[in-house]
Amino acid sequence: MTPSDNLLQRLVQQQDQLNRSENKVAQVIMADPQSATRMSIAALAELAQVSEPTVNRMCRSFGLKGYPDFKLELAQSMARGTPYVSQNVDQNDTAAQYTDKIFTSSMASLDAARQQIDSKRVERAVDYLSQAQQISFYGMGASGSVAQDALHKFFRFNIPVVAHNDSLMMRMSAAASKRGDVLVLLSFTGRTKEMVEVARTGRAAGALVIAITAPDSPLAVESSLALSVQAPEDTDVYMPMQSRLVQLTLIDILATGVILRRGEDFHSHLKNIKQSLADTRVVIED
Repeated sequence: MTPSDNLLQRLVQQQDQLNRSENKVAQVIMADPQSATRMSIAALAELAQVSEPTVNRMCRSFGLKGYPDFKLELAQSMARGTPYVSQNVDQNDTAAQYTDKIFTSSMASLDAARQQIDSKRVERAVDYLSQAQQISFYGMGASGSVAQDALHKFFRFNIPVVAHNDSLMMRMSAAASKRGDVLVLLSFTGRTKEMVEVARTGRAAGALVIAITAPDSPLAVESSLALSVQAPEDTDVYMPMQSRLVQLTLIDILATGVILRRGEDFHSHLKNIKQSLADTRVVIED
């Protein structure tokens, strides 16, 4: 384990790889990691309803010698600024419980993404977008709404911009793209066949392809530039939540980068667009 690794994040991401008994230990730790740093192995085993050897076995699965080393790494993870741990919603959760879980999971995912993102890749993406002749945002499912949000932001920049969430439209649009165009593909898993094919089609047509997707995914491999982030969440039953928030935040980052790249003279243009809405507001009298 290197100093840059975060045990809490690894615990969330690799939870499904643990066996049933080890998973029970992981759940107890993630429910209150601060308390876990102060527990004895006996107390943790009793709380998780497993044996002490099971606790040690789970610790070794993360490359550590045993529970004392695990507690030390856990404490260091807490100190490195990830105080929130993603927790899946359970069927019997109360409103207070699932409300708290969704807020804390969202904060955990955004903090994890903040630590994963490569600022040099962000800078390159802003370069591409700032110089683009046309920008196309593509996303399917939950990512489709993020593509529409990107359209809402980027149309202000005096760059032709479109957004598509239909696979056939994406395919035709990518085929019609040319050198100087930039395609931004959004996919949480990066394994959707249509998205991978669209990336391949766009690059063959001469466009630059930016992917906001999972690290080392097929989509990341097919892109010209990948902004790789991973949001640990269970989408087998529940609708995507954290992944969409991470994507939206990255779109905000790219839009902000383009604005800053344009310089202060561009601010008056944005201000004029904002002021055009003044007459649409209801005036509240004192």
